[in-house]
Amino acid sequence: MAQDWRLFQGGDTEPHAVETWPTAPPWRRFGEDARRRDEERPLPYLISDEDRDVVNMALHLHRPLLVTGRPGTGKSTLAHAIARELKLGEVLHWPVNSRSTLTEGLYSYDAVGRLREASLKRRADETAESEPDIGDYLRLGPLGTALLPVDKPRVLLVDELDKGDVDLPNDLLTVFEEGEFEIPELARLGEDKAIQVQISGSRKKVGIPGGWVSCRVFPVVVITSNGEREFPPAFLRRCVRLDLKQPDERQLQQIVTMHLGEEIGARAQELIADFVSRRNERELATDQLLNAVRLRSSGVRVDQDVLDKLFRSLNEVDA
Repeated sequence: MAQDWRLFQGGDTEPHAVETWPTAPPWRRFGEDARRRDEERPLPYLISDEDRDVVNMALHLHRPLLVTGRPGTGKSTLAHAIARELKLGEVLHWPVNSRSTLTEGLYSYDAVGRLREASLKRRADETAESEPDIGDYLRLGPLGTALLPVDKPRVLLVDELDKGDVDLPNDLLTVFEEGEFEIPELARLGEDKAIQVQISGSRKKVGIPGGWVSCRVFPVVVITSNGEREFPPAFLRRCVRLDLKQPDERQLQQIVTMHLGEEIGARAQELIADFVSRRNERELATDQLLNAVRLRSSGVRVDQDVLDKLFRSLNEVDA
């Protein structure tokens, strides 16, 4: 019998402590718990032989991989799967939005903060002449960090490029073709010494000699797009293109089993069939199915009303 799963009752219900908080689904665990899970049982990435070969083409050609597909097809997850399998370290993540610029991806410079620090020093000591170290106010962005000269490439995820400004793909062309960029604030110093600058996703610093960053090996660049707009031909011809299809019923069974175990996966066939039927009529993502299976396996009564809410179309607009 399904338990009363409603922790929150609303109305004039007396405040009450929840003795046992619900255990998080495997894909909603964070911190040390998530890292331990990934180390003990890293999840495989399900991919067809044809799509796998396209990925390898991009790796061999040292070209960006442009991944398109509907939400929930595993576009972003692919970058993490490549990094994990090939032991290329943590993925550098650049989430693109309408305000994103090429410079943001390369580096940021806090000029105001540096001026403020210099002013405070002069107030404290009127004889002080030295300026704060410019390297303390510079930080490489995800793209800039990916272009550092290393022997093994880093994996860079440029997420949802189609949400960016219409000029951003063309702005990326030169950097992708030349594999280098200049930091004018450092180049103007006219010094050959390497200024120490913080990198993205870490407190570690690296030296930038002469204000130039030049890669030795092109990073593994995974660019995702939901197909909200077209990219210019000049950009497309410099990418290897991969269109991920929605998983079929057999693949969905594998995904559920992979995340929640064989016993739960075996009992989810009815839900999977219902999900596929609804997906033929509306925009649904795979994680909506995982949410439904997880709730049912937790003892929640997942009736048609609950399913209607869980399997709500991603394109549905509130009335």
